[in-house]
Amino acid sequence: MSNPLGSFSFVLHSHLPYVLSHGQWPHGTDWLHEATLGCYLPLLKVLRSLAARGLTPQVTLGITPVLAEQLADSSFHDEFAAYLKNRLAFAEQNERDFIDLGQKDMASLARFWLDHYGDLSTFYYDELGRDIIGAFARLQQEGQIEIITCGATHGYFPLLSKDASIRFQVAQGIMTYRRHFGREPKGIWLPECAYRPSYEWSPPVGPGEPRLRPGVEEILHQYGIDYFITDSHMLKGGKAIGTYLDRFAALKRLWARYEAGAKVREEEAERSTLESYWVASRPDQEEVSAVFTRDPETALTVWSAEVGYPGDGWYLDFHKKHFPGGLKFWRVTRAKSDLAEKQPYQPEMVEARLEENAAHFVSVAKSRLAEHQKATGMAGHLTAPFDTELFGHWWFEGPRFLEKVLTRLAQDPQVELKTCGARLAQAPPRTVISLPEGSWGQGGFHWIWFNEDTQWTWPHVYECEALMAEIKQLAEGTPDDLKEVVRQAARELLLLQASDWQFLISTWSARDYAEIRFSQHVADFKRLAGLARRLAAGHSLEPGDRNFLDKCRLRDRLFPQLALADFK
Repeated sequence: MSNPLGSFSFVLHSHLPYVLSHGQWPHGTDWLHEATLGCYLPLLKVLRSLAARGLTPQVTLGITPVLAEQLADSSFHDEFAAYLKNRLAFAEQNERDFIDLGQKDMASLARFWLDHYGDLSTFYYDELGRDIIGAFARLQQEGQIEIITCGATHGYFPLLSKDASIRFQVAQGIMTYRRHFGREPKGIWLPECAYRPSYEWSPPVGPGEPRLRPGVEEILHQYGIDYFITDSHMLKGGKAIGTYLDRFAALKRLWARYEAGAKVREEEAERSTLESYWVASRPDQEEVSAVFTRDPETALTVWSAEVGYPGDGWYLDFHKKHFPGGLKFWRVTRAKSDLAEKQPYQPEMVEARLEENAAHFVSVAKSRLAEHQKATGMAGHLTAPFDTELFGHWWFEGPRFLEKVLTRLAQDPQVELKTCGARLAQAPPRTVISLPEGSWGQGGFHWIWFNEDTQWTWPHVYECEALMAEIKQLAEGTPDDLKEVVRQAARELLLLQASDWQFLISTWSARDYAEIRFSQHVADFKRLAGLARRLAAGHSLEPGDRNFLDKCRLRDRLFPQLALADFK
């Protein structure tokens, strides 16, 4: 490579909570169907297309264990087949309706959707054989991408009360990764990019004496995780960029109540988001992990509500839908235009906008790398983390944007596409630093997951964690019934720990669903814990109790292999 400026990696975080057997529409499995049709299949098409052209995308792809379990579940594929058939049928119906009404332009848009869904259907059945997880695994085996793991169910690490819970989330994530991808993960996306160093910690609600806890990086090191991802304010200080504020009006209202009390650290100019660092909480600490940091300038070109690419007037509007079917036929039109002002989508106008946006993104990335090289004399690594679901769900044209950016960078002699794991192996960090507690949420701390609307959930989490420690001990060396009860209780604990419930409550995007789901998993866990106690005391399972256990096992059937020994 002549005159290299450095290397680049998209880091895409793919996650949905466990929704199988927990409702369909408007909240439930249709979330998974929409993400698969809108994001995961288009992303696979992009990655496979790049590889077929001899271009190695080197994307660092996070797939959470709970998402991997769902995408590999045969019941999901049966339901998704029906969902895909339904989308095609509505596109056909919309086309006929528009033709009957003399709306030729709208009919052509319905045909656009019919062709789009037909193409994805052929790809899903004929090229993938319905094996989405296997397709991602093969891309990793071929050296095209690197897949990283996450906490098993996206539990919010800094607020969990027991280190055993964090160990269980990490160990289960690794075990599930190994089962689906046939190797050990090198990296992890910490749920919500939330990190906690070692210090005298006490629960934010309820009783509990302060006690010294290890930093998250120490636990990652113990499990062989080499690196994790963080946000720029965690590394350098300054104001947190935030991730979701512009997409949820409820968050804006909630943030207005907390913004005045948010503390902003002074920026540490000597630290760079284009370098990786070893993270340690204490002097002379040997158990460390490396950290890669989100570059704020490239992030804002996409996330910014004012200038972000998805807000371009020619792109498909996310909010306005046509019924029956819920298909989208309108474009953004202009910033802050209401639904009545939206103009029809014009697919032929999109290509030029994508080329311009991709060229701009690459120029920003190269400029950042050039600045770093000029300042340090070294080639840096630019990390660009995003939620995968942005590309295709929120931003319909997003997967094509990724393809155009990756094509340009793969053919650029000054920039090398490189996964975070490959960069770490090539250029290990030279500096050990400490990080503050925080997340990539608005304000940079925990307020999205711990606020006046969600505080009530945490005492239940802490009670269940304590009960899990008790019943796990009861189950050691005991009859099969008790072991199965404790194993299912462990699944319910992992599910109730998911950070999604507090997020959905705070955003009001599916508040009732989240409150019901959380409460259900808590109730089921407590009943299972009670059963475990009775079995340990010598009682047998009553028919109703056995039916309840079987119902829980059928409904919440993720993680057939459990890393329960690591709840310690």
